[in-house]
Amino acid sequence: MNNKKTVVGIGEALFDVFPEGRKIGGAPANFAYHATLQGCDGIAVSAVGRDALGDEIESIFKASGLNCRLQRSELPTGTVQVSVSPEGQPSYEIKENVAWDDIRVDDALAALAPKTDCVCFGSLAQRSATSRESIRSFIAAMPAGAMKVFDINLRQHYYSPELLRESLDLCNILKINDDELEIISTMFAVEGDDEKRARAIMERFGLRALILTCGTRGSYVFAAGGQTSFLPTPVVEVVDTVGAGDSFTGAFVASALAGRSIAEAHRRAVDVSAFVCTRSGAMPDDMPDDLRG
Repeated sequence: MNNKKTVVGIGEALFDVFPEGRKIGGAPANFAYHATLQGCDGIAVSAVGRDALGDEIESIFKASGLNCRLQRSELPTGTVQVSVSPEGQPSYEIKENVAWDDIRVDDALAALAPKTDCVCFGSLAQRSATSRESIRSFIAAMPAGAMKVFDINLRQHYYSPELLRESLDLCNILKINDDELEIISTMFAVEGDDEKRARAIMERFGLRALILTCGTRGSYVFAAGGQTSFLPTPVVEVVDTVGAGDSFTGAFVASALAGRSIAEAHRRAVDVSAFVCTRSGAMPDDMPDDLRG
């Protein structure tokens, strides 16, 4: 009998195109990949084109052991041009009118939603009405007690106060970084230090937890009941930080679903994301055994 938890990343699936070549990417797929490495049944839900890049994405997912529900769209497979600063920080040029803007609720998704223990969704894949409505329909069909993680992932101009407010109403866990916290604090008129603002957002939207990553400064997990975990960021030789936040979220929720404490889940998330920073791209294939579920 399969007792693995079903963990879904729904949204963009694409190629990150680096100066040295392309790598598979997209935050929801990155999240699902790392949840799989932690022992969950991770599933990437997206749409790709009827093209060679779409075929390549599907074959890479399957070769990496990641289950996927990839719909085929008449739009081309998504790509993102990535440039990396000398400090390892990425910047993105995201192509528009691509396949992941065309995710639809088909029979496979309608059947998957009621069996899903955790979903992770972001703001980027909601830039089109079609994918936005499909993502929200999927979440609405999930079990009432399931984890619904909004990894806010603000990119360029692809968000609005209304979209963020509606997404926060849908989720029960928010994943956010320190730059994004500044943006939404201003947007929603929240003041104070990091914890005060995080707790205010949790209270306003009825969240179980808020995960705040602060780059080299460290990370926090604020949980209901006043529980707080802080861990410093390990010092590693950074190749790039692409996918580090996604791996953090995937490792955290997989650990929490396995019954580990907030502190234990946080520790695993920090260690996994630090390892990802030492590799190029978001889905390294050489994760050490002691960092797997």
